Amino acid sequence: MRPEPGQVLHFSEDPTIERFLPHVAPTSQLREPYVWAVDTERCPAYWFPRACPRAMAWRGPRTAQTDVDRIVGVGCGDRVHAVEYGWLKAMMDVRLFAYRLPAAEFAPLGDPPSAVVATVPVLPLGPPEPVGDLFELHEEAGIQLRVLDNLWPFWKEVTASTMEFSGIRLRNARR
Repeated sequence: MRPEPGQVLHFSEDPTIERFLPHVAPTSQLREPYVWAVDTERCPAYWFPRACPRAMAWRGPRTAQTDVDRIVGVGCGDRVHAVEYGWLKAMMDVRLFAYRLPAAEFAPLGDPPSAVVATVPVLPLGPPEPVGDLFELHEEAGIQLRVLDNLWPFWKEVTASTMEFSGIRLRNARR
């Protein structure tokens, strides 16, 4: 589930959105209203239920092989996503949809960019598409999906490593 050329994606559990309006997300530290979407590279970070906490790590240009071996695992690829056991049922049951949006309306946000945003209302290019089996998406993309009792020890190791990383909805992780 990736965008085609000239597109970005917005993932949602709501299949009824007809127009995306800029807004300030309740969880955002930014105060400007945006329509949020992701490009091809960032899509896998959203192959989860919206509220699901996840810790992700992947090989970057300055990543040491020892960190890949330690964080991802020897012979286990270049990327790992971790979730907590308590979210497995939600990952199996969620009905997630992808909206294809015109990339021309969006600009990168952050350095390095973590998303693309629009400051004007955006119409989807068509109806939302069911994302399907989230486990299959990870498998097809060669992304290891790790299930942990608690994300915080893993997150501590990831953030202290040379790996590239992202954590989403970590406030929902076990304490």
